[in-house]
Amino acid sequence: MPKTVGIGITGSIAAYKIADLISKLKKDDQGIDVIVIMTEGATQFITPLTMKTMSGREVLTDMWAQSQEWKVQHIGVAEQLDLLVIAPATANFIAKMAHGWGDDLLSTIVLANTAPVLVVPAMNTNMYRNTMVQENIKKLINAGVHFMDPGTGLLACGVTGEGRLPEVDLIYQQIKHLLYPRTDLMGKRVLVNAGTTCENIDPVRFISNRGTGKMGYAIAEEAVMRGADVILVSGRTHLSPPEGVKLVSVWGAEEMCETMVKYQPACDIIIGAAAVGDFTVARAADQKIKKTGDKGQTLVLELVGTPDILKTLGANKQPGQIMVGFAAETENVLDNARKKLAAKNLDFIVANDITMEGAGFAIDTNIVTMIDCNGEIEALPKMSKRDVAAAIIDKVIDLM
Repeated sequence: MPKTVGIGITGSIAAYKIADLISKLKKDDQGIDVIVIMTEGATQFITPLTMKTMSGREVLTDMWAQSQEWKVQHIGVAEQLDLLVIAPATANFIAKMAHGWGDDLLSTIVLANTAPVLVVPAMNTNMYRNTMVQENIKKLINAGVHFMDPGTGLLACGVTGEGRLPEVDLIYQQIKHLLYPRTDLMGKRVLVNAGTTCENIDPVRFISNRGTGKMGYAIAEEAVMRGADVILVSGRTHLSPPEGVKLVSVWGAEEMCETMVKYQPACDIIIGAAAVGDFTVARAADQKIKKTGDKGQTLVLELVGTPDILKTLGANKQPGQIMVGFAAETENVLDNARKKLAAKNLDFIVANDITMEGAGFAIDTNIVTMIDCNGEIEALPKMSKRDVAAAIIDKVIDLM
């Protein structure tokens, strides 16, 4: 029987992108019925006629409209849904949800709905980062609502930063995950590290790198959605942890290594996706290093190597334990990746050239090549980090 998805569209310029999402859902091989509900604000950005044409059924906009299909419209719609998606979700509508308001058709459907809910925010960067908005999001997450992190880039207001609607394909894949959850990692414990490590210079300053945690967080989310018990050891990142993971926050490479070693014996699968710094300051200052004001002042730092986390874990690898690593390179990508694969006792390694467009840090896509310990190579095209995460987990399952 086809699944039914409610698509709630609120008043954001990103509303026009939802026509493409509805098209993807309608073309899905498993058959997905779509009910579109639009707020008054949404109709200012894209017409109900467009959404009716894409969905193949009447678009709902009026709480007081007489319905031939449902005796009480908002109750009937809510009872029919297998998933309710709010995309794009404005700060205003997120606030309504967090405080239980029901003053239009979409908000009353939210209140009557018992199916899972996915919220996809889209708004100005400052609005998204606003303390009240973040508190509303946390409140809804604690209530079991699923959230997608917004994309980063140039916004309609001219600002560059967080707040973009995620790529339509990412939203589509998340909907598929929620509608048809896979359980091929049920009963398995997965240890993932992510984010970037930081090495102190003094109590104020530190050395770090460009890693954002997007790849590792996508892997953790993919694993938990397939039924795994996931421990996410995270360095510095602005991302919110995926729902259902056990988050362990760390700062430096040594702390991350100690934490990974601690959890290793109880884990079936270990995936090292963190951007771990290779060097730390030999002697961090106890007090803030003062600038003298002299332009010619120099500061010389002595750097020493940090622990090689995956090599440490690989030396203690247990029978049946699967280990995966990453090789972010700028040259001789495959050769360097093969060396790391052997040196760290991995089952396979995920290599990428971070100089390639679409494969670097702080973006939502990646271009990777997977190399296993038998020498088999699988080169993947440019795809979302969510899809790369799924491909990595698929390969892990093949090895299992």
